[in-house]
Amino acid sequence: MDYETLRLLWWVLLGVLLIGFAIMDGFDLGVAALLPVIGRSDLDRRVMINTIGPVWEGNQVWLILGGGAVFAAWPALYATAFSGFYIAMFLALCALILRPVGFKFRSKLEGTAWRRTWDTALVVGGVVPAVVFGVAFGNVLRGVPFQFDADLRVTYTGGFFGLLNPFALLCGLVSLAMVVMHGAVYLSVKTDGAVAARARKTVPWAVVALLALFSLAGLWVAMGIDGYAITSAITTGGPSNPLMKTVAHAPGAWLENYRRLPLSIAVPVLAYVGALATWALVRAGRPGLAFVTSSLAVAGIVGTAGVSAFPFLLPSSSDPASSLTVWDASSSLGTLKIMLVATIIFVPLILAYTAWVFRVLRGPVRAQDITIDGSAFY
Repeated sequence: MDYETLRLLWWVLLGVLLIGFAIMDGFDLGVAALLPVIGRSDLDRRVMINTIGPVWEGNQVWLILGGGAVFAAWPALYATAFSGFYIAMFLALCALILRPVGFKFRSKLEGTAWRRTWDTALVVGGVVPAVVFGVAFGNVLRGVPFQFDADLRVTYTGGFFGLLNPFALLCGLVSLAMVVMHGAVYLSVKTDGAVAARARKTVPWAVVALLALFSLAGLWVAMGIDGYAITSAITTGGPSNPLMKTVAHAPGAWLENYRRLPLSIAVPVLAYVGALATWALVRAGRPGLAFVTSSLAVAGIVGTAGVSAFPFLLPSSSDPASSLTVWDASSSLGTLKIMLVATIIFVPLILAYTAWVFRVLRGPVRAQDITIDGSAFY
């Protein structure tokens, strides 16, 4: 493969890994966020927690894979994004750490105050990462204040509170609504009785909120945000030097890919169709298929951000010429080849292991099972 093809392939693979994380860990975050909404009693909350307790660690592998891919395939993106989003990412990681702690400590004592404290920690561990990841995507579309000097040393000129702008917060709400819908569908598959009934009632509200927020974000991108466009000749197989191009703000630039490649409109359409199909299938009593369509909706939402911004990975609002793109922010040709071989070997193993785990753990978590043998559950 030539350099251009490998760069494009790794852009696709990065999208696949991020979508994998959003789907697999998304329902974990959604279930945690729904604890106070669907869990009316301690037993209900234990049922909910035990639907994700055995699988959340395996699901979080996708986050590690995504971070590792950014580190190895897109080092300039890794250095710039993790420097600029350092406090936000630290906040998300602290919230994620609350999840295993909450699982383990919650069941140590039976006191109401004790368990409610750790339930709150689990809710924070579900809501905060979902919002932070959405805020990060929102800032990518707005542009991030950084620039490179002549020696390609990066300087970030923004701050944490600058990330919390209205558009980014809207994207955070889109992300939260997405995982809540996905988590409610998962609960309708993995539980029965009152918990499953409440989960099914939650799905329509989550779908309406998601589609309304996603539509508002789309209108904002189309009418209220200047995108970025490369205004010089593009060397797709050249060296990884972001300063070898010129970039300008351009109204409506984030819609250009949909004009140039009409088939790409299928990506945001997938989000709408998947969400509406999820609602219909839950109402029809087909939660298993609803989980598939919910996953497709998640893929459509995450994919929309990637397709809209392509070829940009991280545009710069303070110096557009410093913006990182697919064509100038990658590792070397040899590194991308070695990583591709590793990916071809190990990703199928991860998929096979994940499928085996979910097959072994198939079937709903029932309240009576926890009542009979509570020591075997969280």
